Amino acid sequence: MAELKITLKRSLIGRPQNQRQTVKALGLTKINSSVVKTSNEAIQGMINTVSHLVDVEEVK
Repeated sequence: MAELKITLKRSLIGRPQNQRQTVKALGLTKINSSVVKTSNEAIQGMINTVSHLVDVEEVK
């Protein structure tokens, strides 16, 4: 499975509760914080929910 580096690029201020909870569940806390997650359907769905707030790149 591919690994994805997910970086929070936009603020959560004024965002709906489900987007805030999704970002927290991904393990992102502050702007420019990053996590590496294994790509699967659950993670892909979470990324789709907050795609406008995060940058995603594949890690080799």
